Amino acid sequence: SEESDGKLIEDSLIQLRCHFTWKLLIEAPEIPNLENKIVEEIQFLDTKYNVGIHNLLAYVKHLKGQNEEGLESLKEAKDLIQKEHANQADVRSLVTWGNFAWVYYHMGRLAEAQTYLDKVENTCKKMERTEMDCEEGWALLKCGRKNYERAKACFKKGFEVDPENSEFCTGYAIAVHHLDGFNTATERNEAFSLLNPDDVYIKVLLPLKLQDKGQEAEGEKYIEEALTSMSSQTYVFRYAAKFYRRKGSVDRALQLLKMALQATPTSALLHHQMGLCYKAQMIQIKEATNRQPRGQDRENVDRLTIMLKATFEMAYVDLAEMYAEMGHHRKAEDIFQKVLCMKIVDDHKKQEIPYRYAINHYLNKWDLIKLHKKMSYSREKLLNALEKLAKRHVHRNVRVVESFSLLGLIHKLKGEVSDALLCYDRALRLTADLNPMF
Repeated sequence: SEESDGKLIEDSLIQLRCHFTWKLLIEAPEIPNLENKIVEEIQFLDTKYNVGIHNLLAYVKHLKGQNEEGLESLKEAKDLIQKEHANQADVRSLVTWGNFAWVYYHMGRLAEAQTYLDKVENTCKKMERTEMDCEEGWALLKCGRKNYERAKACFKKGFEVDPENSEFCTGYAIAVHHLDGFNTATERNEAFSLLNPDDVYIKVLLPLKLQDKGQEAEGEKYIEEALTSMSSQTYVFRYAAKFYRRKGSVDRALQLLKMALQATPTSALLHHQMGLCYKAQMIQIKEATNRQPRGQDRENVDRLTIMLKATFEMAYVDLAEMYAEMGHHRKAEDIFQKVLCMKIVDDHKKQEIPYRYAINHYLNKWDLIKLHKKMSYSREKLLNALEKLAKRHVHRNVRVVESFSLLGLIHKLKGEVSDALLCYDRALRLTADLNPMF
């Protein structure tokens, strides 16, 4: 029977080694931020390990109930395997196949789940255990501090078997770096020796380690070399900014953070780093004036206070968006209202915060029109973003009537009358289908 088939498949799925069985410690409030980090990495980090990151994105999509989108990410991973590892595609595909099987199982598509289980069974005897340890290590490493110790253990097992394998070396070094205060001096020195300056990601990690060891001048050479590269620039800017802030070159750090924000303007991490820089500048001024700034120094402190406050305002917005993404709309609304009631001085923030509020909430007709008039300089940005959001909801079959109504209003505000009428007509037809008595 279908029920017994499902139980047999479930028993087989539990035996797989993949993201669904690795017990990745991810709490619900962390999911939106993790997804953003994954998407940023796919977009901005040039790395040899992209197959794993697409697999992790598929798992995160599943956690959000978006299994169709999860399948798309797994197809991306499958295409990358064929492109980058064609000579060992079967071995490299085991984790991806396992994830396919789990997603299809959760979608109730048992035949497809069984197909991928068969692929795994036919191939797994060729697979070295260390290969799976490496895949698991990268997944754990991406999922936050609670997973770092297990990630280190996975990479260490692989590294001890194959010390020449660059994936094991890089993963182990990064895990030890993240756990710096919890490792022995021997482990830290061993990991430090494994850092390969030819890897762009490592090229900005290595200077921070050199800085810790009192070799700042040597570290700065690697930073400047990385900054001349066109590869992974957003990541380079982020770590280089941290290096210069710790060095005391706060102006340089701020310059780099602003460049990184151009690519990822909603990054909570970057806004936090900006706040640390403003705080450092305030401390510098206060110490130089014996904590009694006057005249221009007083004005600079006041200006920095406002800018520091702005970073906290955006942190509140990030938190509200996270709650909205999780479906906790009441919490999101409460936080947004708190921010919207703040006395915001920065002109950009005056428009950015209502804009992001609009993106995360379906506004009623009159609210949207008022907001549209109020935000004249970014009206196209607002309408395009809302249009994208509404179309995504239509595609996912979420609040479809409201989504078509919103699309109609957007087309109307853009002057696209015929398109507006088509959307309004579609919304009315759907309403009639849902309420046949009318």
